[in-house]
Amino acid sequence: MSWLSPERLWLLAAVAALAVAYVFAQRRRSRYAVRFTNLKLLDRVAPKRPGWRRHVPAGLFLAMLGLLVVGFARPQAEVQVPRERATVLVAVDVSRSMLADDVAPDRLSAAKDAAREFVTELPEQFNVGLVGFAGSASVFVPPVTDRTTVNAGIDRLAEGTAGRAGTAIGDAIATSLEAIRGLDAEAGEDVPPARVVVLSDGANTSGQDPGEASQLAAELGVPVDAISFGTVSGVIEGGQAVPVDGQTLQAVADTTGGNYFEAGSVDELRAAYADIGSSVGYQTEVQDVSARFIGIGLAFAVLAALASLFWFARLP
Repeated sequence: MSWLSPERLWLLAAVAALAVAYVFAQRRRSRYAVRFTNLKLLDRVAPKRPGWRRHVPAGLFLAMLGLLVVGFARPQAEVQVPRERATVLVAVDVSRSMLADDVAPDRLSAAKDAAREFVTELPEQFNVGLVGFAGSASVFVPPVTDRTTVNAGIDRLAEGTAGRAGTAIGDAIATSLEAIRGLDAEAGEDVPPARVVVLSDGANTSGQDPGEASQLAAELGVPVDAISFGTVSGVIEGGQAVPVDGQTLQAVADTTGGNYFEAGSVDELRAAYADIGSSVGYQTEVQDVSARFIGIGLAFAVLAALASLFWFARLP
């Protein structure tokens, strides 16, 4: 934390002096009370009052002063704020191998559930699009802020809905980039802050070279986060083995400056999405946070007033 007016923090010395003066006054009051030898008279002129409660209003008042001084010094802190036009494209593999049940109930169903959670947790102002890919890639939902539309698109993801058999990771990336550059009239020349999240269980077997698509993403400044989903023991109907292969996805992430994750369970997949969601579409700004301290200080003032009123007010 930094300060725009750090010299004002010297006023905290005055608050500390008030605290010392209060403690001194309380001790003097106790010594003065002991001088009375007539205890009955003492009870009348200085009746017994609640012990710790009588210090609460003073403590709250001093805390209020301290917080107001800190706010007066104009503290600044780094705050993560959503970027304007921030766009996220989620690309999900819908090839036949995603029907393997090594992740219950199957890879594709688990991936769809996790994608819904990921989309829901993103800030409302983010544009979110959806791409499905197998032997080719298709835009199921262009980037929009309407989460209902995106979730409906996720529901439509199914094996056979994205072209012939195969896994076209390069096409998925290229199609996602096209969707990003079609966000608005300026996106073609001024690419919005964007990120592509690709989930697949295998290596590229068709379509465009993932290396070329990754290079384009890097040139546009669009990181691609890649999730390799499944286990080495995956099997589909008919007994065909479909072990997970994340080498292509790792190369994509390395080229574009994205992150690579290996998820062999639903929990690991959710953790990967959570990690991506914590950083996607944000920028760090230094902002004045004095209002936080002033607001808490005023709340302490109200509490001090209420404590005095209910504990120590005398009715006529």
